[in-house]
Amino acid sequence: MARMKKKELAQAILILFQNAPKTVYNYKQISKELGITKQDQKQMAADILYDLADDGFVIEQEPGRFRYNNVGTIATGVFQRRSNGRNSFIPEDGGDSIDIAERNSKHAMDGDAVRVQLFARKKGAKPEAEVIEIIESKKNIFVGRVQISRNIAFLVTEDKTLAHDIFIPSDMLKGARNNDKAVVKIVEWPEYAKNPIGEVVDVLGVSGKNDTEMHAILAEFGLPYKYPEKVEAAAELISDEIAENEIAAREDFRKVPTLTIDPYDAKDFDDALSIRKSNNGLWEVGVHIADVSHYVKQNSIIDKEAYDRATSVYLVDRTIPMLPERLCNTVCSLRPNEDKLCFSVVFELNEQSEVQSSRICRTIIKSDRRFAYEEVQDIIGGKEGDMKHEVIILNKLAQQLRAKRFEKGAIDFERFEVKFELDKKGKPISVYFTESKESNHLIEEFMLLANLTVAEFIGKPAKGKAAKTFIYRIHEAPNKEKLENFATFIRRFGYKLKTGNNKLEIIKSINSVIDKAKGKPEENMIETLALRSMQKARYSTENIGHYGLAFGFYTHFTSPIRRYPDLLVHRLLELYMAGGKSVSKEKYDEYCDHTSAMEQKASNAERASIKYKQVEYMIDNIGKTFDGIISGVTEWGLYVELNENKCEGLIPIRDLDDDYYAFDEKNYCLIGNRRKRIYRLGDPLTIKVVHANLEKKQLDFTLVY
Repeated sequence: MARMKKKELAQAILILFQNAPKTVYNYKQISKELGITKQDQKQMAADILYDLADDGFVIEQEPGRFRYNNVGTIATGVFQRRSNGRNSFIPEDGGDSIDIAERNSKHAMDGDAVRVQLFARKKGAKPEAEVIEIIESKKNIFVGRVQISRNIAFLVTEDKTLAHDIFIPSDMLKGARNNDKAVVKIVEWPEYAKNPIGEVVDVLGVSGKNDTEMHAILAEFGLPYKYPEKVEAAAELISDEIAENEIAAREDFRKVPTLTIDPYDAKDFDDALSIRKSNNGLWEVGVHIADVSHYVKQNSIIDKEAYDRATSVYLVDRTIPMLPERLCNTVCSLRPNEDKLCFSVVFELNEQSEVQSSRICRTIIKSDRRFAYEEVQDIIGGKEGDMKHEVIILNKLAQQLRAKRFEKGAIDFERFEVKFELDKKGKPISVYFTESKESNHLIEEFMLLANLTVAEFIGKPAKGKAAKTFIYRIHEAPNKEKLENFATFIRRFGYKLKTGNNKLEIIKSINSVIDKAKGKPEENMIETLALRSMQKARYSTENIGHYGLAFGFYTHFTSPIRRYPDLLVHRLLELYMAGGKSVSKEKYDEYCDHTSAMEQKASNAERASIKYKQVEYMIDNIGKTFDGIISGVTEWGLYVELNENKCEGLIPIRDLDDDYYAFDEKNYCLIGNRRKRIYRLGDPLTIKVVHANLEKKQLDFTLVY
């Protein structure tokens, strides 16, 4: 056997013990098992045995004889696989992550539920473990580019959870050709094989084509990229005719001035507003929401597909709807001059926008006008237009509602959105930004009010009665440590943030910082960091309120065409208003977990599509220089966001070759070891674009000194 260094020999001895945890060895037996013949190596093995015993990895059963210390506990949790080989395990009962070497992973996939054996912990080192059982497999579908060479095929994937390409036998290619994007399922991963074996599930098309790449993004996040024909066929059978007895059972708002306001390219209009003066001199405002539950029946083929999707997905160039097109764009959509069925919340407000009364009811409406946000904004700005009187009154009421909301402690996040002008092939030819204006706020405030009212209607029952199971949209208080880190960081920009225990003071302080940063280079970065200090909103049957909105009760009722939780809320409202019993909390907990998870997947896909288009746009700018600011600091480099177009790229730490730089996570900076030069989050930089990798959705920059 070749001579081994002490570290290599120690590793070999430890693996020997792990493979035979009940066997007792002395140094001579160890040497024989490992093929060690040299006396000095045998002596090194003896020394290592005592070192391992001191560190708790092995136990000295009797003088000179050792057994593996297998007294660590068995734990269950989630396996996390990483392409860099740094696999880990998250215990289900909480606690820190535990490292798992690839040789001890049992080829578990990212997200798998696993059972592990915890190793005896070495003094001063992180705990380690070995997968002993895969309880439930989660991910075995991957997206990538097919590479065929000399009749050998692989799926080359940029998935961050897989270190090796997937081998595809020729009889499992299913017609995929070289350079096609494909969806591949792992069917086997032999114990001693480096590469898993897969079969093609679907061929998405030639790499680089717009439709192919957008479908690949959806598939990458486990989202559907096509609609089942059976579901579409079922939707085509649904009539848009409204029976007379259905009209008679509803409040009739068809003669009340009613309008919709949506993006100019929208087709699924799921909310409308009506306004008129009531007999007692108050303003009656109706928030009318498409009555999807009237058409989509529980457990129908359409309902099951909608539940699986849980949300519509909005990529840069397309919408992937939750419901079939006939329903979302025609039958349910509140199109102008058509009778439509709605679930409504009707308010009476005084001139100060104080709610005097409200009721929840089924209605029939007929929208008089479909507006784009830009048209309404022009009317608010003084331009003549249809329904000007109604628009001005609604806007006045909405602005007052908005002001009161912020007085009560709502957070004022108003980030811009990156948009692209695309040519016929989907290639971006320009970048522009949109921001919320009064026309957006007009709709937003009445939707928030309706959601709040519905949540309170169920969540605050009459005295002496218990609240029934319901779906709430909750938002927990920010993480204290993250908030304090944020406060420490922004001091260098001259901003002060209160982080005490008074919620209202904290919120007002955050709003003040965001307001003062408006129009300054650090504006977007400060809003991003403020958002990161917050928890993510999610669905739950346990109501804890919504921190960011400063609401004690909140739900999602206003978008059942594009969000499944809203459809569930409609059904629960109908059940409870008819005197029905409370539904199963456990069942609705599952619904909440599923829809929250799908919402996150959709959000990730949307961001990935933006990133792809940004990289595609910058291909024509390779070699050009731009000004930007440091938008992210990591141990592998600096992310820089360009001022001109908000595209983001990476300066790898290896390219900062004037010094050795250490990552200071708490202070968001890289610090030079010798020269002490500091690169901080928010610092201005000038960069040159050196590479645009569409496969990785990554831009590479170099620093221009």
